[in-house]
Amino acid sequence: MNTPKRVIALGFFDGVHKGHGALLRRVAERARELDALPAAFTFDTHPESLILGRSTPLLSTTADRADLMRRLYGMQDVIVAHYDREMMKTPWESFITDCLIRDYSAVHVVAGHDFRFGYRGEGNPERLKLKCRELGLGCDIIHPVLQDGITVSSTYIRTLVAQGEMERARTFLGHPHTLTETVAHGKKLGSALGFPTVNLHIPEGVVVPAHGVYATRIWVDGQPHMAVTNVGSRPTVDDGDVLTVEGFLLDFEGNLYDKTVRVEFHKFLRPEETFPSLDALRAEIIRNVAQTRTYFQFAEL
Repeated sequence: MNTPKRVIALGFFDGVHKGHGALLRRVAERARELDALPAAFTFDTHPESLILGRSTPLLSTTADRADLMRRLYGMQDVIVAHYDREMMKTPWESFITDCLIRDYSAVHVVAGHDFRFGYRGEGNPERLKLKCRELGLGCDIIHPVLQDGITVSSTYIRTLVAQGEMERARTFLGHPHTLTETVAHGKKLGSALGFPTVNLHIPEGVVVPAHGVYATRIWVDGQPHMAVTNVGSRPTVDDGDVLTVEGFLLDFEGNLYDKTVRVEFHKFLRPEETFPSLDALRAEIIRNVAQTRTYFQFAEL
């Protein structure tokens, strides 16, 4: 069985931001030229978590990264490799010859200006270009992408999301900040307040947006629905500090339990707060619903 030849983007692609987009668009372009499969190579966990012994909260789960690369940039294959000590100790030359060429039939690779790979990070863009030339493999190195005079990076966008600055985050991502999860059973507060809701959990290791209420779109069965979404511990109705993401869907009827939905965060509306009664909370949600409708009426999506 012949393995299809691939043009492969190299990176971790957390958030799949505009800088990553420049790589992925180049991959799609080269794949058309070479009649090859446009692909991306990434890892299941961030290399820093093993190399440095500490974890950095990420913008995206592995599944969300793959979905964004496929949906927005047309990657037909997203290769998710397991990052362990064996991979960490792989010499940089072997990564190219054994992994990319032998295992995945790479005919062209695309990497960013700061891409490091192989044991002790000894592989860099210059070495990658020279080795590819030696092996007859095509190679493109993509320059930094700037937004508002700032280099687009996952690190900077993580800070924006943690501060609730979703509109600015979107200008750097090139798309709304996204969370895809399966709807869990909650306390049915939404039904009591007159709104159908989805209750989601933020996966371990994913950055938590600033606690508060957001204008969002929630995709159910491929269709978008406006929603008012709370991130936090719901202090008016809960005594504990369990973190939840609760979306109140507008103009929706149907059963959402156990469905996998995608939440797009568009605008921060207000901080989380405690209300004296459920009636006061209901009145505030109605106000937030009006804000959300107005936002999406004029938003450029």
